[in-house]
Amino acid sequence: MWIMLKKTASLVILLLLLNGLFIPTDVVSGGNQTDVEVMVRGLNFRLGPGTQYYSLDVLPGGTGLSVLAEENGWMLVRKESGETGWVAGWFTSNPEKPKKPEDPEEEKRTGEKVVGYYPYWAAYSDYSPHDIEVEKVTHINYAFANIGDDLRITMGDPNIDPDNFSQFKSLKEEHPHLQTLISVGGWTWSDKFSDVALTEASRRAFAESAVEFIVEHGFDGIDVDWEYPVRGGHSSNTSRPEDKQNFTLLLEALRSELDAQEKRDGGEYLLTIAGGAHRGYVENVELDIIHEYLDFANIMTYDIHATWEAHTGFNAPLYEINSDSPQYSWSVDSAVNAWLNAGFPAEKLVMGMPFYGYKYQGVVNANDGLFQYFWDGSALGYSEIADNYLGAAGFDRYFHHEAQVPWLFNGSTFISYEDEESLSLKAEYINSHGLAGAMVWELSHDPDAILLKALYRSLQ
Repeated sequence: MWIMLKKTASLVILLLLLNGLFIPTDVVSGGNQTDVEVMVRGLNFRLGPGTQYYSLDVLPGGTGLSVLAEENGWMLVRKESGETGWVAGWFTSNPEKPKKPEDPEEEKRTGEKVVGYYPYWAAYSDYSPHDIEVEKVTHINYAFANIGDDLRITMGDPNIDPDNFSQFKSLKEEHPHLQTLISVGGWTWSDKFSDVALTEASRRAFAESAVEFIVEHGFDGIDVDWEYPVRGGHSSNTSRPEDKQNFTLLLEALRSELDAQEKRDGGEYLLTIAGGAHRGYVENVELDIIHEYLDFANIMTYDIHATWEAHTGFNAPLYEINSDSPQYSWSVDSAVNAWLNAGFPAEKLVMGMPFYGYKYQGVVNANDGLFQYFWDGSALGYSEIADNYLGAAGFDRYFHHEAQVPWLFNGSTFISYEDEESLSLKAEYINSHGLAGAMVWELSHDPDAILLKALYRSLQ
């Protein structure tokens, strides 16, 4: 019934729904309505049965609803106020709760995404967009756009961005499978996100500017890299407790503007985020709600241990270490499970991998350098590791069979990094857990695509 009406009288239905008057009489007349409650913290109340329909309201957990009709897991419901709309039935207490509709292509698409970040500054080091092994990636995120004082999106580096943008356009012409996104914020430029997300007017203005930006410069979507809502991130950041809810509202505003642009030009535009891998991020973001607005999320599962700590450790251990360690216990697997347990779907979760490592110097010569004190440290890209340390005199390679990552040590210098073996294990994890794919930070650290090719092969 809904499909037929949608085709023949969509405008009338929209007006009736907005006024709470559209109720299918053939369903109501039977008097067999089912009462349900919202079982998540926020559930969108939409004009139609699907995420492509406009959200009229966000219903808080515990809201009582009367079910009038169902279609493919979506339920037409009536609120106590009499207003009618559609909600996703799998987030309600329906005793015959519908399963989320299965996509016959879902299994085939599991693990297919390879998202590579390209930072604007790479062009200054003679690594241009045309140097990327584009056949080995599905998406490239350009890092970063900034936020201006007017709280609208702006170029991060006007000196180099235009040329890079032009190269990305030509790359897409040469490689039709490729999708490019503009990543906004990052560690350095997240200081204004709290202000952007604060009011409906500021959210709408930012969303409009973001859509104008991607249309003008030929991107396929927006990647929001807010580091971080509520607390954390750079010391210059503004943050507020209400960032948690406002982040959700910001993503909703962006999705709405992208949907509107799709109707204007017939295109398809992506909305993604780069999210933290620590407990605090999971606590400060409504992961059980925001996934509805996102095509996927890139979880930054690296920097788990680094040179700002007192002891040497692993940048991205796949699993927690059960043996004695002076460090806090956390891993890539811990972060992924934290997101999943918070309600974020596996099929939208892209797992991050570092194409860089950490070098610790002045390391105590014990336990092959692992979990030892050191006096200095720094980050370095994989190409530098491969050129200067792999196979170098005095350096031995070790592999931790709990963490499933390698390290190098020569008696005083300890290097945590990724190689073909550890990436293949991470790719196996992605496929076995039904995740959406892999993300790498960042492509210029591996200019010869040694790691990228290994990752690509392992995901097939």
